[in-house]
Amino acid sequence: MGDNDIRYLKCLAKQYPTIAETATEIINLQSILSLPKGTEHFITDIHGEYDQFQHITKNASGAIKQKIEEEFGNTISLKEKRNLATLIYYPKEKLKQVLETEKYIEDWYSVNLYRLVCICKRTSSKYSRSKVRKAMPVEFAYIIEELLTGRQDILDQEDYYFEIIHSVIRTGRAGELTIALCDLIRHLIVDHLHVVGDIFDRGPYPHLVMDDLMKHHSVDIQWGNHDVSWMGAAAGNPALICTVLRISARYGNLSSIEDGYGINLIPLVRFAMEQYENDPCERFHVNFREDSYDVRDIAIDEKIHKAVTIMQLKLEGQIIKRNPDFRMDDRLLLDKINPEKWTVEINGIEYPLLDTNFPTVDWKNPYALSAEEQVVMDRLIFAFRNSEKLQKHVKFLYTKGNMYTVYNGNLLYHGCVPLNEDGSFKKVSVFGEEYAGKQLYDVLEDYARKGYYATDPEEKQKGLDILWYLWLNKNSPVYGKERMTTFERQFVADKNTYKEPKNPYYKLIENEEVADRILEEFGLSGNESHIINGHIPVLVKEGQSPMHCNGKVLIIDGGFSKAYQEKTGIAGYTLIYNSYGLSLAEHEPFESIEKAIQEGNDVVSHKTLVQRVSKRKRVADTDIGKRLKEEIKDLEALLKAYREGIIEERL
Repeated sequence: MGDNDIRYLKCLAKQYPTIAETATEIINLQSILSLPKGTEHFITDIHGEYDQFQHITKNASGAIKQKIEEEFGNTISLKEKRNLATLIYYPKEKLKQVLETEKYIEDWYSVNLYRLVCICKRTSSKYSRSKVRKAMPVEFAYIIEELLTGRQDILDQEDYYFEIIHSVIRTGRAGELTIALCDLIRHLIVDHLHVVGDIFDRGPYPHLVMDDLMKHHSVDIQWGNHDVSWMGAAAGNPALICTVLRISARYGNLSSIEDGYGINLIPLVRFAMEQYENDPCERFHVNFREDSYDVRDIAIDEKIHKAVTIMQLKLEGQIIKRNPDFRMDDRLLLDKINPEKWTVEINGIEYPLLDTNFPTVDWKNPYALSAEEQVVMDRLIFAFRNSEKLQKHVKFLYTKGNMYTVYNGNLLYHGCVPLNEDGSFKKVSVFGEEYAGKQLYDVLEDYARKGYYATDPEEKQKGLDILWYLWLNKNSPVYGKERMTTFERQFVADKNTYKEPKNPYYKLIENEEVADRILEEFGLSGNESHIINGHIPVLVKEGQSPMHCNGKVLIIDGGFSKAYQEKTGIAGYTLIYNSYGLSLAEHEPFESIEKAIQEGNDVVSHKTLVQRVSKRKRVADTDIGKRLKEEIKDLEALLKAYREGIIEERL
C-alpha cells in the first residue's frame, strides 16, 4: 500500500473511525445495491407552459395513477381513484374544495389518510429506509415513519396504528399530514428528473417552471437553443437580449420579463413609441393567447417587436463581422438593402421589401446602433445583468445543466450531433481549431460557461459570442439547421426564402449504424443504450414517430408548447425509465388545473413500451451503483487497514 493510499484512508477514517462503523457502512451500501433502480422521468421543450409542465411532473406521466391501480384494483371505484390521484397532485387545492363540500370531514380524513399511507408504502418500497426518512418533512417524520412501518393487519399493532391517525385528526393536524404524505409520494415516485432542453420562450411562464425545477430534489438539464439565448441575455449579450425580447413580444409574453423577472422595459417602450409612432408595424404582429394576454397591449407590443428586431439584426451583424470563423456572411442582409428601390439581395436574387420604414438605420453604416438605440441597449444590459431572479435561474441552469448528459446508459442532448451527408462527424472550426462529435460539444460548453463566468475580457467576449452562436449557427448542436431566417420572415414575401434546412443528422438518425457510432463517441454501447433528444417537433398528425432505429433513438418533442400543438396533433411526449424498462407517454392537451381539481380531469396519456429489460434493473446496474461499488471498495481497504494495524481505530 503506497503513501498516497494511506493518506486517503486516513482521511476516510475521519468519517468512519472504527471497525464497527466501517463494516456497518459496507453492509448498508451493499444492501442498497440490491434495491430496484429509481424511476427516471424525461421531459423536453416545455417552452413556458407551466400548467401542463406542473401537471405532468405531479402525475409523473401517469405513474401515480398506476400505483393507485396496483394498490387498490377493483376495491375502490373509478371516481374514488380519480379523486385520490387529484389529491396527491394538488393536495392544498383539493383539501380546500373538500372542506367546503364534505359534511363528515373526520371520516373523509380517516379514509384518505389510510389510502395515502398505502400508496406511500408502495411508492417507498424500493428505497432504503434512510432515503425515505430524508425525504420526509421534519415536522411529520416520526408520525409518517410509524405509519409506514406499522402493521395494521397485526393484532398487537392494529390499535396503535389507527390511534395515530385518529389522534392526528383530533388535534387538527390531519390537513397538514395529508399534504405531507402527498408531497412525499410525489417526491418518491420519481427519483430523478431529466429536462432535455428549451424551458424558455413561446409560453408565458418560464420563470414559474424554473422556480419549480429549483425546488426539485434531483434534476439535470440539457441546454436547448432557447435556454442558451436566455443564458446569454443574462450574461449581457446585447444580440441575445434583443432575441429574448423579440420572441417575448411576438408571443405576447413581455409580462414574463417585466413581472416575472422585474426587468424595466419603460425605456424600450418609449423608444419604440417615438421611433415607430406612425408605423402600423403590420409585419410584426403578436401571436397572443387569449388566456394570458391583454389585447390593449397589441399596438405597443408590435412596435416593440419591430424596434428590437432591427436592433437584433444590427447587433448580430456586429458579431458576424467580429467572427469570420462563424461563416455566417450570408446572414448579413441589412447592407444588402437598396434604400432607393427598397429591395434586398439574398443569395444573388433581388426581392422587394414588405416594410420600408427603417428610421434608425444609417445606410452608410447599417450595423451601427443609433445613439437612441445605444442608450436603450445600455439600460437593457444593466437590467438583465441585475435581475436577481433571472441571475438565480441562470446560475441554476449552469449548475444543473450541460450541453449533453450520459446517465444510466442513455445519451441525452437537445438537438443533434452535427454530421456530414455520409454520416461522419462534421469538423467545425471554433476560434481557429477544428472539433467534431463529443469534442465539439465539450469545447462549446466550455466557452458557454466562460460567457457567464470568465473574468478575462477577451475570453468572456468569446464566450458571449459562442452563446449567440449556439442559438442559431448551422453547426450548433442545439440548433442544427442551415440558417435562421428571421429577416426573411419579417421583410420578404417569397416563402422559399423562409426555408431552414436541417442538418443531415435528422435524416441519418434513421440509420442504426449512425446511432451506434454516436453512442460509441460518447462512451456508450449495447442494445440497452438510447439517444434521447427533443428540439424538432414530431408531427404525429402526419404519421411521424418519435421512435427511430427500433427504439434506440427517441426524439420526444411532441408539442408541449401550445404554439406547436396544431401542427403535431398532441401535447408532448415524456419518457419513464424504471426498473422494468423504458416507456413512452404521449399526452393530449391539458385543459386546466381548475378542472383537474374540480372534476378530477387528468391529462389523457397513451403509453408505449419502448424496451422491457430481461432482468429487473437494480441500483447496482446504475451510475450511482458504480459509485457505491467504488465506495465499498475503499471502505473494504480501510477495514483491512484497521485489522492489519496500519491505521488505528479512534474508539
